[in-house]
Amino acid sequence: MPAYSIVHADVFDADTYAKYAELAGPAVAAAGGKFLARGGRFEQLEGEGRPRNVLIEWPDYDTAIAFYNGDAYQAAMEFARPSSTREYTIVEGV
Repeated sequence: MPAYSIVHADVFDADTYAKYAELAGPAVAAAGGKFLARGGRFEQLEGEGRPRNVLIEWPDYDTAIAFYNGDAYQAAMEFARPSSTREYTIVEGV
């Protein structure tokens, strides 16, 4: 069954975060992920939100976990950590 990465982010250094995005996008594709939402318009209806929202579909839960912990994504995270505040959740689909 598929799994999904759900990411909510506040970006406070756009130039550094752009370097993250340059690495993260190809890493997602190489690991078998598919972006379903990447930024874009949103409406926060409940709770606290963040202005950047990303949804990635994975073939399965284990692939999503392996991607997050993999070298390619962790290299990208070297740019995300100092330039943003984020929540990253992986959830198994039905």
